[in-house]
Amino acid sequence: MLPRINLPPKPAALVVLAALFVVPGLAAHDLWKTQDAIGLGVVHAMAVRHDIIVPHIAGQVWLYDQPLYHWFALAFALPLGWALEFHAAARLASGAFVAAAFWLIYVAGREWSSEEQRRVTSSAALLTLLGCLGLLVHAHEALPELASLAAMCGALAALPYSIEKPRRAGLAFGVALGLAFLSATWIAPVSLALAVLAAHFGCPEWRMRRSTPFLGAALAAAVVVGTIWPLALRIRSPELFDAWRTILFAREGTVVGNLRHFIATASWFTWPAWPLALWGAWSLRRRWRETRLFVPALASVLMIVLHIVWGPPQDENLVPLLAPLALLAAHGMYTLRRGAFAALDWFGVLTFGVAAGFVWIAYIAMLTGVPGPISRNFARIAPGFVMHFQPIALVVALALAAAWLYVVFYTSFSPMRSVARWACGIVLLWGTFAMLWMPWVDYQKSYRVVALELRTKLPGGTKCIADRALGVSQAAALDYRGDIRTQSFDPLRPTACSVVLVQGSPGNENDAPPAISGRRWVKIADVGRPGDRSERYRLYRLDR
Repeated sequence: MLPRINLPPKPAALVVLAALFVVPGLAAHDLWKTQDAIGLGVVHAMAVRHDIIVPHIAGQVWLYDQPLYHWFALAFALPLGWALEFHAAARLASGAFVAAAFWLIYVAGREWSSEEQRRVTSSAALLTLLGCLGLLVHAHEALPELASLAAMCGALAALPYSIEKPRRAGLAFGVALGLAFLSATWIAPVSLALAVLAAHFGCPEWRMRRSTPFLGAALAAAVVVGTIWPLALRIRSPELFDAWRTILFAREGTVVGNLRHFIATASWFTWPAWPLALWGAWSLRRRWRETRLFVPALASVLMIVLHIVWGPPQDENLVPLLAPLALLAAHGMYTLRRGAFAALDWFGVLTFGVAAGFVWIAYIAMLTGVPGPISRNFARIAPGFVMHFQPIALVVALALAAAWLYVVFYTSFSPMRSVARWACGIVLLWGTFAMLWMPWVDYQKSYRVVALELRTKLPGGTKCIADRALGVSQAAALDYRGDIRTQSFDPLRPTACSVVLVQGSPGNENDAPPAISGRRWVKIADVGRPGDRSERYRLYRLDR
């Protein structure tokens, strides 16, 4: 008889679970459209240009992301280049930030709860964060928001020490806010800062004179850390600094459009954190003036409101929101009613069981051709792909399935069981996908073949390449894989470059630039990713 699993899990078990989520697939895939290619494109440009102050992508200035994540990624890529491809080594920064977020949210839950609830709250915070669907793929991409998530978790972890060690806690909190600002948008750190400031007026345990050293140290540290890069950019180029500042504070989208996007995206992206956080806020509503509830609740509300009002409507911007939601959800874990956590528990078991089963069936179909209909569907999506048997990947996937079945049938009854088995389901699904499907997915998403084929078609002596409608992520991938660096096509100087690269669609063959003084553009290449029905890349040479 196998021993039963008691909850909350031991720290060693949480470390293993976190590693099983972070490691698989992290360095095993090529640049993926969109954000992954953009993030790695910035890191690659830093390495090539030896410039960490002004971010670039494929030779063009890129000021839409602060560079903290890219600095860390470069620090991974350069010393590990002997063992891994540049992009794989750089993406290890994502794993480091996600692991740091898990650890710091665990610390925040442990230190910001009563003695008898510490193990439950800390474990629930980590498991809830790990179980959020929004991290399933994003945690394994080169995403600057992952650095912001880690910084937000660090800021929350510093707050429990604000009474006993106000100056040290203030410094740690301010540094974390500054790092969050250097990672992504200003919305997350500003929301948490406002929530903490409001708590010093609304929460009795913080309403005292000793709060002044904490707030002063936090403000000083946040300003110093948060302005390091903007000041360096200002010194380097006042024009670029002004352009970055305009981008940073520009509102994107309408309130109605942003609200619609938020509801549609956050409903699955932050699951199961948001229903658990709502329940925690409701069940503990009579204790709302406790800082451990007030701060994450108000920070979450402010972040949601600012995302709706300010934008932009992009799902990756919701990643930092997962930190306060997970912490708030953890505090309400003890109050979950039996029917609620049983419903979430078995919904997760059935969902991940069916999803993982489909991954296995599709893998077998790609490998053996049986079942025929599934095999043909996958072959139609990725024409030319051949699945190869990989013993190690198969063994790891089988081990994950066996471990998940053990968790399902041998976990002791507890209010935590729902979130624990949900997190294990996330690990099962991602690990099985990474082991069995990653070659098939990478075959379609990678721009490696496109870049190399375009490179071979370039005429000898080509001095420059103009582009029309080329996306940012595509430009980053082509630059990284084929050293193809373009400049925007200028209608006023159409002959500035004798070669033009056009990103078009399969149904539109007539996308060449207009003829110039009787000289026409001759197509010399027409390539695309396997099975891609939306993108084609055509090279045109100006006829002599």
